[in-house]
Amino acid sequence: MDINLHSPERRLIELRMEHADLDALIDGAVEQPPTDELMLRRLKKRRLALRDQIARLELALDPKEPA
Repeated sequence: MDINLHSPERRLIELRMEHADLDALIDGAVEQPPTDELMLRRLKKRRLALRDQIARLELALDPKEPA
C-alpha cells in the first residue's frame, strides 16, 4: 500500500491538483484589487515550476517513441 501512495502516477495527480489550486488563487487575486504584486509573482513562479514538474513526470511515465 505504501508503494501506491508514493507512485509517480499519484504524484502527478497531486501536482495537477496543486496547479489547479494555484490557478484559482491567482485568478481570485487578480480580480480583487489592490493586488499584492510580490505575492502574485511568487504564485505565478510556483505555478510555472509545477507545470515544469508535471511535464517532466508525464514524459518519464509515457516516453514518446522516436518517429
